[in-house]
Amino acid sequence: MTSIKLFRISLTYVKEKISTFADVMKIRSIILKILMPLVLGGAILYWMYRGEDWQTIVHVATEEMDWTWMLLSFPFGILAQAFRGWRWRQTLEPIGERPRASVSVHSIFLSYAVSLVIPRIGEFTRCGVLKRYDNISFPKALGTVVTERAIDSLLVMGITAIVFLLEMSTFGSFFRKTGTNLQSILERFSMTGYFVVAICVVAILILLHFLLRKLSVYNKVRATIRGIWQGVVSLKAVRNIPLFVIFTLAIWSSYFLHYYLTFFCFDFTSHLGLGCALVTFIVGSIAVIVPTPNGAGPWHFAVKTMLILYGVQDEKALYFVLIVHTVQTLLVVVLGIYAWMALSFTRIKTNPKTSIQ
Repeated sequence: MTSIKLFRISLTYVKEKISTFADVMKIRSIILKILMPLVLGGAILYWMYRGEDWQTIVHVATEEMDWTWMLLSFPFGILAQAFRGWRWRQTLEPIGERPRASVSVHSIFLSYAVSLVIPRIGEFTRCGVLKRYDNISFPKALGTVVTERAIDSLLVMGITAIVFLLEMSTFGSFFRKTGTNLQSILERFSMTGYFVVAICVVAILILLHFLLRKLSVYNKVRATIRGIWQGVVSLKAVRNIPLFVIFTLAIWSSYFLHYYLTFFCFDFTSHLGLGCALVTFIVGSIAVIVPTPNGAGPWHFAVKTMLILYGVQDEKALYFVLIVHTVQTLLVVVLGIYAWMALSFTRIKTNPKTSIQ
């Protein structure tokens, strides 16, 4: 009996240790998900701004910058997220889910803000908000998010192809004047540059790994997969396709204007044409795929590189991307705080089929 008791005690001890180890590993995984994007973005920013005179940057922001244009860009930043909320509500209706317009928009505001802490967590956050306040099916909501991302990705790819075709002459002129070719570009690319690109590639692979793990969890639950599929195919049943198209175009037009108007804040970018704005906007939109808070680091690097291609001095391009990105990120934070406060005063809907404006 003593041996059996000792065996049971040992077995219990081992189970407790295994459970403790699993908990520790889970905590470490969560910490890594938070710290890795911050470290990655911070490392790229440090590499770009090491040795810079911060007093000069402050002087540019406070004395040389025209804040009128920045303030004029804010409504478009707000509208971009609002249009996304309204479009999302439209894709949920065909599958029997009718969230309130206000809750949909507030969920988008909040999702962008929380993604500053953990990149890509916003997609799950906004679905959770609709589940809590309007009793919307989480799997179905997540499925419509997949639909939205697919539509947006196709649109960005199409715009990218058109913009680069239209601006091909600019790139060709630059290469002819400078005698630059692919080989010379690679030769001038420093080891640090290669290192940054490698880090971005690794970060994307890690993001895909975590996304696949998330999907593998859902694959275990049949009802969840069915809900996701219903969300994906919901686009076919959208009652007002023209309105959906208008919302989609309005989202990306607002994003673009939110960015383009900042060109007029500085004398060294105000003369740049619409083509430059479109190219840098698209490149920046692609760069934010790298999982860092609001694309910090990769966005700076990509946009700054393209601005230099259009003749902007290196230091001035650095000033532009830092100031614009910082101010626009602060707007995301303010909208997130507003949404959190608004939702705290929002009544939780008990009847999921009743739509309240």
